[in-house]
Amino acid sequence: MENVSFVRIFTLSGLNETLNYRVALFSLTLLYYCAILFFNVSLIIIIALDENLHEPMYILLCSVCVNGLYGTTGFYPKFLLDLLSPSPEIVYEGCLFQAFILYSFACCDLSILAVMAYDRYLAICRPLHYHSQMSKRRLSQLVCFSWLTPLCIHSINVFLTSRLKLCSSNMQKIFCVNWVIVKLACSEADTFSNNIAAYITIVIYVSHGFFIIWTYMHIVKTAVRSENVRVKFMQTCVPHLISLIVFLVTILFYFMHMRFGSRDLPQNLQNFISIEFLLIPPLMNPLIYGFKLSKIRQKILYLVHVGKK
Repeated sequence: MENVSFVRIFTLSGLNETLNYRVALFSLTLLYYCAILFFNVSLIIIIALDENLHEPMYILLCSVCVNGLYGTTGFYPKFLLDLLSPSPEIVYEGCLFQAFILYSFACCDLSILAVMAYDRYLAICRPLHYHSQMSKRRLSQLVCFSWLTPLCIHSINVFLTSRLKLCSSNMQKIFCVNWVIVKLACSEADTFSNNIAAYITIVIYVSHGFFIIWTYMHIVKTAVRSENVRVKFMQTCVPHLISLIVFLVTILFYFMHMRFGSRDLPQNLQNFISIEFLLIPPLMNPLIYGFKLSKIRQKILYLVHVGKK
């Protein structure tokens, strides 16, 4: 007999404490999601339509915005529907799909940030070799790597989870999480392969973090020696650093809460901690890069000026 789930519908009980103010929460969430869509889509259109912005740094920024749209679309529409439902539920297949989207979104973000760090390393530490090493072909390969790697990894993780027989349908979350689905497996279910896949995923993305640290060690070392490089560092690396720090802090909070978080915390606080990576980076990234990168800022100001005429 195949070891597959008998659970067809999950109950998302993380919203049980929001009954008294769901309409207000729905309105604020809808407004926030519209802001995420507006700023990310605007930045993508600005970069796509302006040939002067068809450079590696801006194409990677465009990839960050596309990923932000991908991840938030996997969460906000369903969350908004759940706020209008007296008993939020999600079908088994939909739950696996949402878990796949949210996990691949987070890992894709880190992959793109690692590629951006490599781009800044070449631009600042090896400027004479920048155009030869960051060619259109190489850039295409790196963008494909940053997307396909997390998609493939989490396809495997979700496939392994789909083989488990589940004995509970109550998920004390506001969205589906792969590791929580695994914890709902029956006691006799073999989760060894899921654990191995999870640890391999962690090793892969921790190595991304070490690579980013390595690139910035060289970038800072080079910037200290030259005033011109320091100016370039402040203009192009600071937005990336802010984006990176915001992402890592939110993800760290999420995983610390997932692994070691106390259930004694109020449910609303647990919900906020769990969705920080879907709240802050998707909105902050386009704002940080839009205001800090001079070419994009000038383009925005030009469009605003033209619009007033």
